[in-house]
Amino acid sequence: MEDIRVKQIMVPLSEYATVSDKANLVEAIRAMENKNMRFGDGPYRHRAVLVMDSKKRVVGKLGQVDIMRALEPNYNKIGTDVSLSRFGFSAAFMNAIRDQFDLWQRPLEELCRALEQIRVTEVMYTPADHQRVSENDALQAAMHQFVMGRHRSLLVTAARGKKIVGILRSTDVFNCLCDETRICKA
Repeated sequence: MEDIRVKQIMVPLSEYATVSDKANLVEAIRAMENKNMRFGDGPYRHRAVLVMDSKKRVVGKLGQVDIMRALEPNYNKIGTDVSLSRFGFSAAFMNAIRDQFDLWQRPLEELCRALEQIRVTEVMYTPADHQRVSENDALQAAMHQFVMGRHRSLLVTAARGKKIVGILRSTDVFNCLCDETRICKA
């Protein structure tokens, strides 16, 4: 795998779901749906949308879980970036939190109506430097970042500079690994 570079398996920015930083969450969902329709019902669907500013620069990223979290405003009572399941809490404890903070008590239809009022900039996050990889990096360098950061995707920067040129998904990296194992000698 030494000669495989990130740019060989990344999804170019032009092929990835994007929205303007002025968009609302309904528009973000539609952008994901539109790109997914182009790729069919295969297992490698877009699971995020990139947010672009007026100069067509990536300023943020919004994933499926981010949109689901935005549906339920009471998560703001708990705080941001809370992922208690990784600490081994039981299902009963997680359900108690849902009850204590009145999470998901309203009908889904009512929650979905609010998506038009929520701007992507309110929910998106700006990926940090450790969530980026250069297009000329060896695939092993990207694999290291996936493993250490437990990321689902990494933004790909141009060889020179910080301009985002694509996205590298863990699924695509794993598929490349599977292809390589088929041709490896035992």
